[in-house]
Amino acid sequence: MAGPFPLRQSWAERLGQARRAVPETVNGKESAPLLQPNQMPSSASPDQGDDLEACVLRFSDLDLKDTSLINPSSSLKAELDVNTKKKYSYAKKKAFALFVKTKEVLAPSYKCKEKWWKCCQQLFRDQTSIHRHVATQHADEIFHQTASVLKQLAVTLSTSKSLKSADRRNPVKECLTRNREVSAWLPDISCFSPDELISGQGSDDGEVLLYYCYCDLEDPHWLCAWQTALCQHLHLTGKVRIATEGINGTVGGSKLATGLYVEVMLSCPLFKDYLCKDDFKTSKGGACCFPELRVGVFEEIVPMGISPTKISYKKPGIHLAPSEFHKEVEKFLSQANQEQSDTILLDCRNFYESKIGRFQGCLAPDIRKFSYFPSYVDKNLELFREKKVLMYCTGGIRCERGSAYLKAKGVCKEVFQLKGGIHKYLEEFPDGFYKGKLFVFDERYALSYNSDIVSECSYCGAPWDLYKFCSTPQCRQLVLTCPACQAQGFTACCVTCQDKGSRPASGPAQNSFKEECECTARRPRIPSELSQQVQLPRNPEPRADVGEDGDGPCLCERPRLHFPKPSQS
Repeated sequence: MAGPFPLRQSWAERLGQARRAVPETVNGKESAPLLQPNQMPSSASPDQGDDLEACVLRFSDLDLKDTSLINPSSSLKAELDVNTKKKYSYAKKKAFALFVKTKEVLAPSYKCKEKWWKCCQQLFRDQTSIHRHVATQHADEIFHQTASVLKQLAVTLSTSKSLKSADRRNPVKECLTRNREVSAWLPDISCFSPDELISGQGSDDGEVLLYYCYCDLEDPHWLCAWQTALCQHLHLTGKVRIATEGINGTVGGSKLATGLYVEVMLSCPLFKDYLCKDDFKTSKGGACCFPELRVGVFEEIVPMGISPTKISYKKPGIHLAPSEFHKEVEKFLSQANQEQSDTILLDCRNFYESKIGRFQGCLAPDIRKFSYFPSYVDKNLELFREKKVLMYCTGGIRCERGSAYLKAKGVCKEVFQLKGGIHKYLEEFPDGFYKGKLFVFDERYALSYNSDIVSECSYCGAPWDLYKFCSTPQCRQLVLTCPACQAQGFTACCVTCQDKGSRPASGPAQNSFKEECECTARRPRIPSELSQQVQLPRNPEPRADVGEDGDGPCLCERPRLHFPKPSQS
């Protein structure tokens, strides 16, 4: 069933239309369209110019196929105020643009972005020819549709003040109220076979999306049900966190499925004024990168441990585009004495993330999860006094509230954050100032954009940056151990775990719980930079240990571990 909001006209929609609307050109099959033209989301106002993508003049209930349309006679004009009369030419242009858009189809090659049009059994390959055809052959339809737009405008303007407020809030709420069934909000995929949606889910042919959107949500539980149904509908796996403050997701599947997911999210009334296509970070992967689909409602979309009512996403640091951030880092690194600099390049991630990749000259807190970040700031507040702080994280979400918290302390000169995070920076500057791999929270563990290795094997010190889980079943730590050391049996995160791993299993329940290992117990929960002589080396080696939210990965701590060789039996 097509949902109450359609997908924007895109490759996905045009692909479906091409398969149905141009049988003699594409594949000879014809079926109901993926989207209905009169269901297009309407967001334009008469003051927005001639944007062809928003051509319904904000009247989502306008039916352009209405047979009872009236002519714009003098009696109709009498109903309109002076300002509305000035909008007549605008309304006519929008009616024309919408009519042309309903004739749009995809060019034969699926990868081609060129648009064609089909009308009156004719195929038009350029915009000029379809415009000429519509102007000469369909003037009556355009005339009647313009009249319908004007009539709707006349009724609407009679309560213009209340509608201006409603335009910002009520349409979304009313639309959701009218269509509470989750199934009504799923895209029509009848033009695709199950094989098309599932094929290409592997790490080489599939794709992983990473995105977030901070916006106020009234019903996160309904959104949770919809996201679950949507991901299952498109055969996507991954993790989606939902709260009243927004949504944070990473999902994987075929490129067709992830493309449809993006189009649905961009068209959803809840997000269409907040999300744009550039907010979705993509990387090679697929459904195989996640063991399952997990969608849930939480208090925060990223767990900082402080209620959004106390520290809001609405007061973050200044966003810097990757190119702007690159220039700031370049300026910072060019200083002869970085220790005395008024700038701090702050990594907001966990220690095991910065261990395998980071910006040169950064301060990488030795914390095991983001909920420790506020305590880290409090404990080291003097470090940030009168400093300009450049913050960064994987995709930008942790910096949103992390920078808001730091700003709320009132000690920094300025607080900036990298828009789109390291992910977007590396897309633009793969050989820039970020060295090493980018840690990700899925089965891939890390993404590689350059050949730099900034970490080493915990046993022999050889350059190494590929994580493996500690070999002790109860331990959830991540270990950096090179192939040579693995071959010698060195596969645990610490001596205690290595000893446990050599014992015979006590029973089937051994894997059902986890224990705090030695390297976790002996490290400080919140490190103090001020208790030491604070230095910002160009290539810091942050100590390592534990994982996100208590059950994530962990590393073994420096100095390097030296275990006796395991007995050969």
